[in-house]
Amino acid sequence: MAERAPHAPLGVAVIGAGRMGADHVRRIDRVISGARVTAVVDVDAERAKAVAARVDGCTAYTDPVAAMAAADVDAVLVASPGPAHEAALLAAFERDLPVLCEKPLTPDAASALRVLEAEQALGHRRVQVGFMRRYDPEYARLEALLRTGQLGRPLMLHNRHRNVASPPFFTSAMLISDSVAHEADATRWLLGQEITAVTVLRPAPSANAPDALQDPQFVVFETDGGALSDVEIFVNCGFGYQVQAEAVCERGTARIGDGHALVTNTAGRWGGTIAQDWTERFGTAYDREVQAWVDAARHGGTTGPSAWDGYAAAAVCEAGVTALREGGRVTVELVEKPALYR
Repeated sequence: MAERAPHAPLGVAVIGAGRMGADHVRRIDRVISGARVTAVVDVDAERAKAVAARVDGCTAYTDPVAAMAAADVDAVLVASPGPAHEAALLAAFERDLPVLCEKPLTPDAASALRVLEAEQALGHRRVQVGFMRRYDPEYARLEALLRTGQLGRPLMLHNRHRNVASPPFFTSAMLISDSVAHEADATRWLLGQEITAVTVLRPAPSANAPDALQDPQFVVFETDGGALSDVEIFVNCGFGYQVQAEAVCERGTARIGDGHALVTNTAGRWGGTIAQDWTERFGTAYDREVQAWVDAARHGGTTGPSAWDGYAAAAVCEAGVTALREGGRVTVELVEKPALYR
């Protein structure tokens, strides 16, 4: 990495030019400040060229390592499929580049632990994991309220996570590893507790779910603080995209995600609209997340969800997939939390 002038924008290589990566390219180019996209990487050369062509001075690559070696790259945003994350992260560590890595950190606990160990070898944090709900205004207000203790100790957390329809490649396990992963992190963050066990219940599949897809599912997390967190995950609900959470505490409750910012009253009816996908519901959260990452990286720091958070979520999801497949309660096995992340 070449030396960057103090006030120069952060040069970002975006790895992965699919829907998420392309949206981040747009975000960095048009929405946030302090950064510019200097490289776009994708195994599909034509797709990389098409996305890079939208940004002046941006170069397309098929090799992440080649992009990271470019003189105009100061940081890396990883938005490629999960199985490719470990190699990209380790390559970024070799150049000591700050990384915003979309979830999952890696697809399983063993590979996430290797990333954790490699980052510790650097002696400082370099990874911010893309658990964007921490940057959503509603989630942030809920976390701040719980932290005050005004409602007393949290006893239960109820979560609902609904999508209009699942992608054609979605599997029953992916409802946990790709969707409930967000609730795993939100539970840990909102409650300030680690998840110690997972149980997955299987209601009758919806007639709207593709054949062989176990949808919906009902997931229960137990925590080391004695709280319970449940998740209704329903990825073929058909009517909209909804993410809601309600904390039940000793002296009150708090709920977010109802989406009642605008309610109309007309012709004898009242109502509003339901978001149809994550770009609408969490657009502001993604903007705030990337801006926070850029601000920290420009000053040599790292903020937000850490590699430890990514590892913990991977371990929880791994236990959840086992619980889905085998039934029963599955414990979550975590290594001792390293000093770097305390």
